[in-house]
Amino acid sequence: MSGCGAFKDKRGIVGIEASIVLIAFVVIAAALACVVINMGFYSAQKVKDTINRGVNEASSSLQLDGRIIGKTNSTRHLIIIVLPVKVSVGRSEVDLNANTTVVSVEGRTCLLDVYKGVLNESDVGLDEDPESLDDIISHVFSDEQQRPSAYCIIYNDDNDTILENFEKAFIIINLGKYGFQEYDKVRIEVKPGQGASLMVSGVVPGGLPEDDYVSLG
Repeated sequence: MSGCGAFKDKRGIVGIEASIVLIAFVVIAAALACVVINMGFYSAQKVKDTINRGVNEASSSLQLDGRIIGKTNSTRHLIIIVLPVKVSVGRSEVDLNANTTVVSVEGRTCLLDVYKGVLNESDVGLDEDPESLDDIISHVFSDEQQRPSAYCIIYNDDNDTILENFEKAFIIINLGKYGFQEYDKVRIEVKPGQGASLMVSGVVPGGLPEDDYVSLG
């Protein structure tokens, strides 16, 4: 009888050991499951971030906000182009600093990166949010009539280089001695620091007037 009791005690000990081992396996399995689930959540978040970055880079952060305006000189060449732009839908702001933005013009000749940055009106003797495009042209380009250059003026702004949803900007391009003639093909690219480029293309209309403004679409 004593031998049988000893045998039963050993079976109890073996059962406890098996339970401990089983519990250890369950705990380890649960920990591994948590790791796998967390890795899944992390991977899903990374995929979402990658998709969002891809969408942001594929879509332009700027869009046209009105008609493109051109100005001719005394020889009926188009020498000034004005692009009205705003922040694209889904964007909150875009930095138009000269260090992050590139403006290029292709046509009769190719003008690479003529952008000089956001204009501070007071620095050139203009009123805040000037009403006359002639005033802007005479103040900004008076010493650069032969050199291509481009500036941006932000209306309703807070005196920084960032274009926000409630603001509107005009990118004013001076073609200088490279003015376009009637029926020239023109392509303008505005590439901000983030997002795809804003591409504008068209054909200069015929019958250009002398020293006057024309609508380019």
